[in-house]
Parts: sequence; C-alpha cells; structure tokens
Amino acid sequence: MERPGRKRLMVFTGSANPELADEVVKLLDVELGGVERSKFADGEIYIRFTESVRGADCFVIQSHSTPINEHIMEQLIMIDALKRASAKRITAVMPSFPYARQDKKGRPREPITAKMMGDLFMVAGADRIASVDLHTGQVQGFIDAPFDSLTALPLFEEYLSNKIDGPITFVSPDSGGVKRATRFAAHLGAEVAFVYKRRRVDVRNQVEAEQVVGEVKNRHCIIVDDIIDTAGTVTASAQLLVDRGALSVMVLATHGVLSPPAAERLAASPITEVVITNTLPVPREAMALPNLTVLSVAPIVAGAIEAIFNDHSVSEIFKGENT
Repeated sequence: MERPGRKRLMVFTGSANPELADEVVKLLDVELGGVERSKFADGEIYIRFTESVRGADCFVIQSHSTPINEHIMEQLIMIDALKRASAKRITAVMPSFPYARQDKKGRPREPITAKMMGDLFMVAGADRIASVDLHTGQVQGFIDAPFDSLTALPLFEEYLSNKIDGPITFVSPDSGGVKRATRFAAHLGAEVAFVYKRRRVDVRNQVEAEQVVGEVKNRHCIIVDDIIDTAGTVTASAQLLVDRGALSVMVLATHGVLSPPAAERLAASPITEVVITNTLPVPREAMALPNLTVLSVAPIVAGAIEAIFNDHSVSEIFKGENT
C-alpha cells in the first residue's frame, strides 16, 4: 500500500470577514473550503465541514469584529470540528487578536483576558496562531505553541513612499507605542515624538492628551497606532499636534475597529487622512468618511500561510520586522 507524500493545503473562513479570505485564497490559487454554518433557535452556533479534511494542513481565517464574542466562538468551534475530523495541523489565522488590550493587570482583581484567549484556542485544538500587529509583543508569550506575529509595516511604508513632501515626524499617541513609531521613522528617515496622555481607569475609551514630547512644529505629523476604536485617542492627539504647530496630521492604524462615535470624531478632527487595513471589516458609517483609506493585508496573510505550509521562515518575509 502506497501512501501519498503530497501535503494538502486547505483554507477556511469564518463569517466575520469573508472578503479578506476571498482575497487570500485568490493569491494562494486555492479554493475556500466548504463550511456549513447555522444557528439553533437559542443562538448556539452549528458548524460542519462539507469535505474531508483528514491529513490536511488547515488554516481558519477569522476577523474578530462586532459581535466579537460570537466570532471568537465560531472560530473555536471550527477548530474543534477540524481536530475531530483528523486534520493534520490547524492554524488559527486572526488578523486581529481578540482581547489583546487586556494583556496585564492594571488594577486589583482584573483579568488577563488575552492570556485566556490563547488558552481557549489551544484547548480547542489549534496547533499554531498567526496574527497581525499585536497590541503588545508579550501576547506571544501567553501561548505555548508557535505564534507567527505578522506586521502591516511594509504596506504602510509602500503607501507613504513619496506621498509627503517635507519634514516628517512619526508620533506615538502614548509612551507605550514609541517603539512602533521608531520603526516607522527608521524606514523613512523621520523624527519621532509621543503624546503624554492620561487615561481614566474608571471609564473605558476616554483619554486626555496633555503634552507632546518631540519636534512637531512646522512638520508633517503621522500618528501611528495598532488600533483605532472610538478614535478618542487619535483625535485628541491630532488636535494637540495642530495646537503645537504641526503642518498636517495623518493617522496610520492597522486595526480599524471604529466603534461609534469614531466616524463623527474623525470627521470633526483636523486629521487630513486616516489609513487603516482590512484586518477588520470597516463599519458602514465609517466607509462614508472622505479621508479614509483602507489597505489590504491579504498579501501579508497569504504570504504567511504559504510560508507556514511549506515550512519556510515567516520572519524572512518581513526581514525581521515582525518580531
């Protein structure tokens, strides 16, 4: 009896962002795997794969957007179904890692939910995880399995090439993101600054930008962040930069959550352009923003999937910038 020595790649998608998955499989020149999905009357999710996955190298793509908990559960159930159907290896592809902002205890009796997320996916049956631009690198250490940390930096760098004429300063909207701003500045020969902000601990998504550290006067400022949620941080920072003499303010962020009232805040702000990626589906109200640009991470995700499938280095794709 002869055993086929050929590996089999299979890519599946959850229901959160099928447009991104369609782009990815086209780049990989494969078809999306068949999935039957429905819900019971009480809201329980039902998943069944419509073709054999036995011995296959399976990748499950799911963006964790609103309703985030439902999309997390859907991906977990898909992974469990693959494991029970004898898939050889299962990779959970999360363009945005869920609950990544809850990565440490800031106050007594708080959870570290990002760690729990990793545990859930490992228990469900994932053999490895791939995600784009983690909120903090320490999330990789929460998971006792290979974790491929991807980055959208090459997309943003290509987009910015020859776009701005004049002195540029990359600005982190808080002290914790200075390393990210420094990486951008190193690639484009720019200066670095950061905004000192005070975040209320008793209320979510409320900040006050108080001071700028670094040269911003008479310079084009580009705020770089991993997430735009309600846009309170970036709009407050943008106004402060304009008050300090910035010539213009642009915003780059990988994950455009854009929860209300983000669209209204961005429309009323002095920001000239907001550049995000499609790691998350863009809310309908935000799509109406005239200064919104959406870049596709499909080439990054497809490249990572191909490298993992062929047992090649993922870091080589990003020249080490993904660490």
